[in-house]
Amino acid sequence: DCRPLIGFLRSIDQFANLVLHQTVERIHVGAKYGDIPRGIFVVRGENVVLLGEIDLEKESDTPLQQVSIEEILEEQRLEQQAKHESEKLKVQALKARGLAVPRADTLDEY
Repeated sequence: DCRPLIGFLRSIDQFANLVLHQTVERIHVGAKYGDIPRGIFVVRGENVVLLGEIDLEKESDTPLQQVSIEEILEEQRLEQQAKHESEKLKVQALKARGLAVPRADTLDEY
C-alpha cells in the first residue's frame, strides 16, 4: 500500500519475506515528514518493492523538516481533502462538457 517503512532488518528468506525491528512508518507531505512508530513488522515478499540500506549521515542532511505525528497526520488529511476536491471539480467540469470519467472503483468491472 505504498507505505515507506524504516527499520532494522532482522530476517529475510528466499521469498523476500522481511522481519523489521524498531520499524517506523515515514509520512511525507511537502517539505515535512513524520515518523509513526510501528515496532516489529513482518512484510510478505510479494509486497516488497524496494529494500535498501540508509546512510545515516546523508539522512541528517535532508532538507525536510521533521514534525510531530499529529501535525503530519493533519497535513496528510488536508492534502488528501484538497486532492479529493480537485478531482470533484474536474469531474464536474467534464460532465458539463458531456464527458464521463469512470470512477476508480468501477474500472475492475470491465
